[in-house]
Amino acid sequence: MTDFDVTNITIETDRLLLRAFTMDDLDDMFAYASVPGVGEMAGWPHHTSKDVTKIILGGFLKSKDVFTIFHKADKKVIGSLGIHTAWTDREEEFKHLKTKNIGYVLSKEYWGQGLVPEAVKAVIRYGFDVMELDAFSIEHFVENAQSRRVIEKCGFKFVKTGVYHAKQLDKHFDEMRYILMKEHKA
Repeated sequence: MTDFDVTNITIETDRLLLRAFTMDDLDDMFAYASVPGVGEMAGWPHHTSKDVTKIILGGFLKSKDVFTIFHKADKKVIGSLGIHTAWTDREEEFKHLKTKNIGYVLSKEYWGQGLVPEAVKAVIRYGFDVMELDAFSIEHFVENAQSRRVIEKCGFKFVKTGVYHAKQLDKHFDEMRYILMKEHKA
């Protein structure tokens, strides 16, 4: 397992900056995280107050493993992209690999513009080229067709189904799990 500390990392794409969160991002984060249907696609309830957002943002600052998705033209944070412990770390077949898991959420206002694939591909390049990872894993809830399309666009290969328990929603979700090996990067 490899640490992926985003504190001093900035990754730039044509339209985005991926950087560490700061407390100054509170209003932008609340703006996208409070919209019904956004968090629920990732297994958490939409934020009902800025106090909730402040707690989650504090967790991001402490864990140091979540990038902002900052829209350069609009000059605001429109989502997040986390680099977490991989589901593959629990699988005998993949344990030997240096792998991280990608998770993301995007403001509903920006869905369908290709921004998440742009961000994910940039993080994949950084992970393989700089962090020398062997693979990335990723998953999506079966009913989340938008995430499935992002995952396919980024070159991930389906491995297996699983079940995810979303503690905050107290609900189980069937999910599809994927991997992208370094030699197959997009």
